[in-house]
Amino acid sequence: MAESKTAPEKASLKQMADAIRVLAMDGVEKAASGHPGMPMGMADVATVLFSKFLKFDASRPDWADRDRFILSAGHGSMLIYALLHLTGYKAATKEQLSNFRQWGSKTAGHPEYGHMPGVETTTGPLGQGLANAVGFAMAERHLAARFGEDLVDHRTWVIAGDGCLMEGVSQEAIALAGRYKLNKLTVLWDDNAITIDGAVSLSDATDQKGRFKAAGWAVKAIDGHDPKAIKAALQWATRQDKPTLIACKTKIGRGAATMEGSHKTHGAALGAAEVAATRLGLSWTHDPFELPESIEKAWRKVGKRGAKARKAWEAKLAASPQAKDFTRAMAGDLPERAFDGLNAGIAQLIADKPAQATRQASGTALEAVFGAVPELIGGSADLTGSNNTFVKGTPIFDAPTYEGRYVNWGIREHGMAAAMNGMALHGGVIPYGGTFMVFSDYSRPSIRLAALMGIRVIHVLTHDSIGLGEDGPTHQPVEHLAALRAIPNLMVFRPADTVEAFECWQLALEAKTTPSALALSRQKTAAVRTTASDENLSARGAYELKAASGEAKATLFATGTEVPIALKAAETLEAQGTPTRVVSVPCFELFEAQDAAYQASVLGRGTVRVAVEAAIQQGWERFIGEDGAFIGMTGFGASAPAEVLYREFGITADAVVAAVKARL
Repeated sequence: MAESKTAPEKASLKQMADAIRVLAMDGVEKAASGHPGMPMGMADVATVLFSKFLKFDASRPDWADRDRFILSAGHGSMLIYALLHLTGYKAATKEQLSNFRQWGSKTAGHPEYGHMPGVETTTGPLGQGLANAVGFAMAERHLAARFGEDLVDHRTWVIAGDGCLMEGVSQEAIALAGRYKLNKLTVLWDDNAITIDGAVSLSDATDQKGRFKAAGWAVKAIDGHDPKAIKAALQWATRQDKPTLIACKTKIGRGAATMEGSHKTHGAALGAAEVAATRLGLSWTHDPFELPESIEKAWRKVGKRGAKARKAWEAKLAASPQAKDFTRAMAGDLPERAFDGLNAGIAQLIADKPAQATRQASGTALEAVFGAVPELIGGSADLTGSNNTFVKGTPIFDAPTYEGRYVNWGIREHGMAAAMNGMALHGGVIPYGGTFMVFSDYSRPSIRLAALMGIRVIHVLTHDSIGLGEDGPTHQPVEHLAALRAIPNLMVFRPADTVEAFECWQLALEAKTTPSALALSRQKTAAVRTTASDENLSARGAYELKAASGEAKATLFATGTEVPIALKAAETLEAQGTPTRVVSVPCFELFEAQDAAYQASVLGRGTVRVAVEAAIQQGWERFIGEDGAFIGMTGFGASAPAEVLYREFGITADAVVAAVKARL
């Protein structure tokens, strides 16, 4: 098809929106896979948002004071890819759009953080983007309080669908945003009344506008295809003193010749005949992925619209006495001498050899580093005293000032974990959050996404085994260490004592591209690191804690509170004439990152191998092999004091000794 010679000199908003529709339709059609309906339905809203309100500069996707645009309805990824291409993001080329969902392309099936500049977070699991956005908005308000609104003054805009609002995480997220009066957060709800299966009414009758109002949001409903109404609503949102929901009544697949409004447009290509008829209906006479000059020019102008504001901001930053600190914080770099207090604490711990619960040791480590790393901001899912996540004297994060660094998340692990991801993605803060380890099940979707995105988020997971005692099996994690270790790019730390806890905190803070989970005990455990070392031994993932008296006949591996059990067993075996090594294994993932020679030296050769951990065996095969023994759990726990549970479930030094003898 030839370029039309009668194209208007200046493109209208509708024509600009139609460009999104056609690009989305063409991308999905070429891939024979994808979701054209949502991008076509929300094209009008997105056009007004990007052309009139969104503060950004396509030439500088990393501008720190840009508005954040979150596509929570990530299945409609061609919407954001089309917008990035139209506004002139260099990476969003025509070739990338035409290779939608193909191997090696930046245009993945769902938007992925780190693949395409302009994609602020990985979305697709519905509700996650909305909950991430709460974290973005929290980080913006906190950094504005720290550095001033000359340097930090931007908004977070979200496009969410019915699926995002149905997922339970959305309730936790909107309740948090309402409580904290995050007035720079706006959710644009694609209110098309359609899900994959058909009408929303098949499965839901929730008054969504009423739900948001009840959570403390300002709410407005508009025609999502009326540019004047959209513009007025977005302007209204910028004037509110609370977060805003704009219910945009739309038709899924807007513009499709015969399928407009049909659930069939949600998750499948329209088909060649429908695409051709739709092009005709839109008076679009151009080849796939080709744009008329007037529309391309109009969109490129939108992409450049923020350049002046960005340059003015850069001048403010250059003149600011906080420029160095701001730039360092946004880059994610730690301050110089960040670990002086931590290292001094380790030296004292070596001298004092305290018996402590590792949750207590974690709290002490946090105190040692909190003042030196002002980016740290965290809290607890209503378990502050149990998780030891509060540093004495820390102001509380709250409206209207937001300078506080401690967040009262409430009983909302799912929302907390997702919002922490948003905070980390925003930059300038290092989020941590605490709960009982068994409730990491609630946090798991967000932990997985943090690992997928490669972002620094720290999960403080206390009450890490049957050792929590009387609360019983509902609260005693037995499979959770294995489940967390199964997630790629997640560091799972289970420190044995106070020294290892300090070391693990340092490693978690240094890991800019990896989230961390700290598994910490409720019960006290004896000090096992009693001699000083020039290096962070936990950084090796596993290391020989105690050498054998002669040529080793047995090697005992353990983590956390079971390391003292292994040491006691080794003492007995040595007394009985069996030279025995003990290896502490604070982090499987870091051990796997060591070279083969080091791994072999730690695993040892020609010895009986026994591992002890108050959890299920899964994952320990790497250490003990086919012939080794595992002392741990094979089922759920029970309600009783910790010492009784360890005895009754056979997690004892005597059991370790017996396992070694049986294999000698």
